[in-house]
Amino acid sequence: MGCFLCSGEPSKKLKGKSQIAPPSEKESSTTAEVKKQQQSLIEIKKEIYQTGSEHIAAQTFTFRELASATRNFRADFLLGEGGFGRVYKGRLESINQVVAIKQLDRNGLQGNREFLVEVLMLSLLHHTNLVNLIGYCADGDQRLLVYEYMPLGSLEDHLHEPSPDMKRLDWNTRMKIAAGAAKGLEYLHDKANPPVIYRDLKCSNILLGEGHHPKLSDFGLAKLGPVGDKTHVSTRVMGTYGYCAPEYAMTGQLTLKSDVYSFGVVLLEIITGRRAIDNTRSAGEQNLVAWARPLFKDRRKFSQMADPALQGQYPPRGLYQALAVAAMCVQEQPTMRPLIADVVTALTYLASQNYTPGLGGTANPGSSRLSAPGTPPRSKQDLENGD
Repeated sequence: MGCFLCSGEPSKKLKGKSQIAPPSEKESSTTAEVKKQQQSLIEIKKEIYQTGSEHIAAQTFTFRELASATRNFRADFLLGEGGFGRVYKGRLESINQVVAIKQLDRNGLQGNREFLVEVLMLSLLHHTNLVNLIGYCADGDQRLLVYEYMPLGSLEDHLHEPSPDMKRLDWNTRMKIAAGAAKGLEYLHDKANPPVIYRDLKCSNILLGEGHHPKLSDFGLAKLGPVGDKTHVSTRVMGTYGYCAPEYAMTGQLTLKSDVYSFGVVLLEIITGRRAIDNTRSAGEQNLVAWARPLFKDRRKFSQMADPALQGQYPPRGLYQALAVAAMCVQEQPTMRPLIADVVTALTYLASQNYTPGLGGTANPGSSRLSAPGTPPRSKQDLENGD
């Protein structure tokens, strides 16, 4: 995915359900298409109304405005593309702001339902580690989302596809990004009511603002989590291969712990610099989690898991503790995985321990009192004791 941003002009609030106008017949080629488009927009209006539209702050834009902002979606404004469509950088004169505009492919994987989910989720959920939705366009059969522009691109750009002028991430920055992404997930799981299962956590969906401040993006696959005495949500399996929790892939039963597994994969990518799935590697190393599991059992091999791009510049103790968190997150049994709040506690502490190259070195792994990866420490004191 491309880059999105941080800049916060106040948005206009939707008043009831009248802000989304059905497409006119001029914008459709046939009467049947018009009726189909009107019906989908009626459904959008209905769901916005039912969720309590007074809480939704998102502007509506015309297709003409967004085309103008991107100079008619010129190629040199393109930030990235995926199964959903393309993302362009643009400037909206009406709010004097640089934005990222996602144009959904009308024949792509993301349809009206996912468009609606993203509008609702990002309109109702607000956190410093979630990307800000500025507005959307539903003119005719056009579906576009307007986000804040994130100038440093995605975590994937930095880890796996760095440009020649891009400085590789150092240890401190990696822990800062991991802790911030975990806080965004914690907000969805523990602060949102009902809880939200993100379902599509991966490096390309973690966007970076100034100072490498991370924000989760792309909520088209998000689901409301189980409430009451329910333990899971049953749904068709969607997401990205390599990040998907095994129990969800096999049964379609989605829980908050499914997101924790995905986060563990992302954390492993941050530590190792490897992709979740890399078909260019030998058979035994293509799946990151499968490659890492036997290494978790031998403390002497922990240093082999550090990204070579770090060039040995990392705190050994911090490496082992970060691996401990990742190991627990990718446990096969969901009940063995930690709560995201515990992950946040551990990573926030690690992010606070500023590492200065040359002062810490890369000591022998055996010198750390941290044993093989186990349950992530639940407090600062646990971490300091190396338990």
